[in-house]
Amino acid sequence: MKIKTISTVVIGMGLIWAATTASAAVIYDQNVTNEVIFGSGNANGAFTVDQQNGLELGLRAKLRFDQNNLPQNTFNSNGDGTYRFDNVAPPSGFGFAPNSPSTAIWNFEWSINSNFDGSGASLDSFNYLLQIDFDPSAGTNFLAFDPINSGAADHALGDNTTANGAGISDPTNYAANIASLHLAQNSWNMEFFDGGPYTFNALDAGIYDIVLTAYDGQTELASTSIQVINASVPEPQTLFTMSLALCALGWMRRKRSAA
Repeated sequence: MKIKTISTVVIGMGLIWAATTASAAVIYDQNVTNEVIFGSGNANGAFTVDQQNGLELGLRAKLRFDQNNLPQNTFNSNGDGTYRFDNVAPPSGFGFAPNSPSTAIWNFEWSINSNFDGSGASLDSFNYLLQIDFDPSAGTNFLAFDPINSGAADHALGDNTTANGAGISDPTNYAANIASLHLAQNSWNMEFFDGGPYTFNALDAGIYDIVLTAYDGQTELASTSIQVINASVPEPQTLFTMSLALCALGWMRRKRSAA
């Protein structure tokens, strides 16, 4: 599936249900049930997960393009639902122009298991809302759509027995598969949705919110969210250390002037 096709379908849909909010039970740096099933070699772990009402929703960010344009199992999780990456664009290769500004060096990855503990149902038994923030400031500009029930897609599909990298990707039989299976996953780059009111520049520092929610009609059943920090500014501890160093330097200069 071409992701830009999704974006044209969902613009203006306003898929924000008037929902009864589920009690949050988000846990950090977790494995998803039972495995990561898209692409062999993708490690489990580092997901921000909510498990409620038979559903498990997981989100994480991962380094998609290293110096050699290769993906790595590097998640840069801060242990609190935030993930940090440098605000640089990938080098040339993989069809991208050198320093392509619309391509993040990170992907966000999502997992929906609609029957992780045996008390749920098939994927198509529920509604879902994926919200992708394109506002680099503290505000949000969400592209919002249902990633499961929006037509045929190339997600990796399976169940609680599917092995690592062994998910089914079959858009032709997509409707039948989501009616019989309960695990869907994918890995997406911000570039896939870039265009129109939703623009992304990898060279800009920013904070991007990503939210995944499951509903039964208008009732919220589970929800998880992450923030991806696209920045090269020092971490708070580094800033504190730099401040101490500057104070010490100023004190030494004052002593020299007094001498």
